[in-house]
Amino acid sequence: MFKKSSASGIGILLAIFGVVLFSTKAVMVKLAYDYEVDHVTLLLFRMGFALPFYIFIALWKKPLHPKEIRTKDYVWIVFLGFVGYYLASLFDFMGLQYIKAGLERLILFIYPTIVVLLSWLFFRKRITKSQTWAILLTYLGVVVTFWSEIQISGESVLWGGFLILLSAITYAAYLVGSGWLIPKFGVLQFTSYAMIVSTLCVGLHYGISGDFTLTNYPWEVYALGLAMALFATLIPSFLVSAAIERLGASTFSIFGSLGPISTIVLAYFFLDERITGLQMFGMLIVIAGVSMVSVKSKVKR
Repeated sequence: MFKKSSASGIGILLAIFGVVLFSTKAVMVKLAYDYEVDHVTLLLFRMGFALPFYIFIALWKKPLHPKEIRTKDYVWIVFLGFVGYYLASLFDFMGLQYIKAGLERLILFIYPTIVVLLSWLFFRKRITKSQTWAILLTYLGVVVTFWSEIQISGESVLWGGFLILLSAITYAAYLVGSGWLIPKFGVLQFTSYAMIVSTLCVGLHYGISGDFTLTNYPWEVYALGLAMALFATLIPSFLVSAAIERLGASTFSIFGSLGPISTIVLAYFFLDERITGLQMFGMLIVIAGVSMVSVKSKVKR
């Protein structure tokens, strides 16, 4: 009994730290933009610094069920790595040039609703009445939040919000498409392969469009790139995996709502971002709606 309670306590701590660390990414991206670095170069720093660790994991951890893996499975990994990490990250970094870090995190937070919609669209998985109301509630909260922000920052917020929405859609597509592959490879192995593919895509993108001035930035840019790789990518991914192992996916999903809240707090202190009362109300609506969708989806399974 004591061991079980202790494991749950550790799992809760791991979940909290994992979610909070993930939420630092947007803040660090916004800080880096103050040094006039473009989004492709910054993304290359983030992915490039993390690449050696993912290569090590890919070589160290072998697939769980290698006999079940076919050539087409690796083709799917390439596609999902392109969509789920390269495109999602690219749209995310582009969008952060136009909107606040707190709003970015809020839009990304709605990805469970997009997963439900994509599953219905492509796999005809039925959406329950309660899920429908939860999704409508979520998007109502987004509209309330953005309507208030447009009055403050202008219509450029809409373009930034659209880019972040594309990031959420591509990431949701990655989750929907990867469900049947992860049991074959394992979570760490699959993630490592997909991240390696994504890094290669970013490198190719930079090679085509970059200005090849990787050594001409202030040291703060490299420090933030390394910090994003370690503290907003690698470490939280392991913490979340360990938390899910101890708590289960359903229990862990409860802590997901900490993401937008922690980003708002961090952005307040490090970026001097302010959130109006109406925006906070909209964010609470979104958090409630997404939480309802997540819980209903887990129960349905």
